[in-house]
Amino acid sequence: MEQVKWKVSGMDCASCSAAITKSLQKQGMSNIKVNHISGDVSFETVELNGAVDTAAKNVEGLGYKVGLEQTTERHADHGHNHSHDEAQVMNKHLLRFLICLPFTLVLISHMWLPFHWLHNGYVQLALTLPVFAVGLNYFGVSAWKNLVKGIFHMNVLIAIGAIAAFAYSLVGLLTNRPEFLFFETAAAIITIVFFGNWLEHVSIEKTQQQIKELTRKHKVMANMIAYDQEHNEHLFPIENSDLKVGDLVLIKTGEEVPMDCKILTGDVEVNEAIITGESLPVHKKQGDILIGGSVLASGNAKCYISAVGKETVMNGIVQLMQDAQMHKPPVQQLADKISGIFVPAVLIIASLTLVLNIVIGSHTFGESLMRAIAVLVISCPCAMGLATPAALAVGLGRAAHHGILYTQPGSMELFRTISQIVFDKTGTLTTGNFRVAAFQATGVSEEEFRKIVYSLERTSSHPIAKSINEAWKQTDTVKWKKTEEIKGMGVRGTDIEGTVYLLGSHKISDLITDKSHHLYLSKNGGLIGWIDIEDEIRPEAKAIVAFCQKQGLKTILLSGDSAAKCKPVVQLLGIDEMFTEQSPQQKLQHIERLCSIAPTIMVGDGINDAPALAKATISISLSAASQLAIQSASVVLTNNGLTKLPTAMMLGKATYNTVKSNLFWAFAYNIVAIPVAALGYLHPAMGALIMGGSDGVLALNSLWLGIKKLK
Repeated sequence: MEQVKWKVSGMDCASCSAAITKSLQKQGMSNIKVNHISGDVSFETVELNGAVDTAAKNVEGLGYKVGLEQTTERHADHGHNHSHDEAQVMNKHLLRFLICLPFTLVLISHMWLPFHWLHNGYVQLALTLPVFAVGLNYFGVSAWKNLVKGIFHMNVLIAIGAIAAFAYSLVGLLTNRPEFLFFETAAAIITIVFFGNWLEHVSIEKTQQQIKELTRKHKVMANMIAYDQEHNEHLFPIENSDLKVGDLVLIKTGEEVPMDCKILTGDVEVNEAIITGESLPVHKKQGDILIGGSVLASGNAKCYISAVGKETVMNGIVQLMQDAQMHKPPVQQLADKISGIFVPAVLIIASLTLVLNIVIGSHTFGESLMRAIAVLVISCPCAMGLATPAALAVGLGRAAHHGILYTQPGSMELFRTISQIVFDKTGTLTTGNFRVAAFQATGVSEEEFRKIVYSLERTSSHPIAKSINEAWKQTDTVKWKKTEEIKGMGVRGTDIEGTVYLLGSHKISDLITDKSHHLYLSKNGGLIGWIDIEDEIRPEAKAIVAFCQKQGLKTILLSGDSAAKCKPVVQLLGIDEMFTEQSPQQKLQHIERLCSIAPTIMVGDGINDAPALAKATISISLSAASQLAIQSASVVLTNNGLTKLPTAMMLGKATYNTVKSNLFWAFAYNIVAIPVAALGYLHPAMGALIMGGSDGVLALNSLWLGIKKLK
């Protein structure tokens, strides 16, 4: 079996995913995954060339554009092209709306303006024809392409409603029955739905543009080592994307590791939090691997590049994230779910109306036909087409005002289903900054203990040393005869009296039996105290965890950090359960398991969180997070903290409730009015007025979302 990956542009709802899936299934493709938000489509096939070409033509025959993906390195370009295609779709919707709007406004104005010429049926026909032509060219063509393949798309509803309204009016005009003229309804259907489509695309595009600003890749410069003919060493700045396997580089303190590489010479402390989730720097020596994207906290290292491009650890995590994202079930809007039943149901009801009025009601064919068309008119899907985008536009606007970005607006409706929430630790519940949590002095006073420790650490650039320096800064310091840093262990100082102090991990002395503390201080080989360092917990973290629990959510900590470092955080915040020392793959497996039990939120910020974020029911990341975490998330909090998490959750629920109530009103009109129209008690003009009223109700209901109190 060969796997094929596409970037498909033009998808804008879950029914698009269903249409493409059904088309590929008819071609015999298997393991089909379609993500209508990102445009990613993947499937497996036995026959690669001919079958894939045919499948692509069939999908393009539905009105979509297919682009083939070949390598991971091209993902960024395809993402850009996909975004460009979506922007074109959005602009075309706006252009169509602007073309249709003036004709529609003039048509509708005959209801309140005293211009008799506006009541002329042929004038109304002339004003409707441009709008009808534009609408038919888009909705009609799309509906036909889907119908011939047995797919009931939302555009089928729109096309039928517009055609029914136009046909009914045309019959009324040709039979000289002005009471049956409502050309304005046909025009309004098309114009309003174009406006709704444009609103939806604008809201999504604006959100995506802000996300692109957050995830914009920055260039990493590397110090490449080269030798001249006399074997003298020279450094040349080079972009990391230009590095090749075997190139030599020098990485200095504070610099980002440009690509996966192996240390030739040097002892360094490496901050790998962005990769592993481990908050404390890790000691690396000759022969050890440095992962691209990690940062040297202290020390310099001469390395050779061991992997570039798709062979790097980073790219492996990217691929893992993309695969997880492709498995994510598509979020279907309620209208799209019902449309597959609604369209054939309306057609059947209209047909039965025609037949039963002739056979049982003994009405003429003309009267029966008018009643049947009245059923179609009252079934106009204009309100359904506006229900979701109107609510989403208001909900997304309010969210953006609060610094909340929904990269996948459909996730809003999922908040109501959530029963558990998973937090990463480092950078999510904690700030990533260190502080002295506790210390104990033995044989010396606490003041003397702090003085010795500060004197040893004050010249170090190590992150832990910096935190101690800030906490215990003082002017009275120990006068050292000699100080030296012992890589992987700590720092040693000899004062002018010859007393030797050693500050570092438990490795400084074989006499240390309790290895649970971070730092130990010895004097001439004897232990005189210890220090515990911890991540600074976000000030809002405890309130956020309490809020989640009040909402009935089970709270879980999922971290790459050790159990010893996670347990105090869990106890302080009151988190229900924890999983520690987890790799990216293990995090993904945990989220898969949790999601199989119940819908789950994942909140994280590191690259190691990206695959798990992509797999979660709802993924939430912070704007200060890694680029991959933001790209994987369906919700991004831009205030660099968790403060807006409750607002995001409540606004998601409120937006879903607004969509649901909008759809209720949209369908309620049909459910009540269809039988009334079928029995001949509803004048078509009144039907048009009722359908117009439904749009007003939906607009007001959506606008109310922008100011209502969240709860």
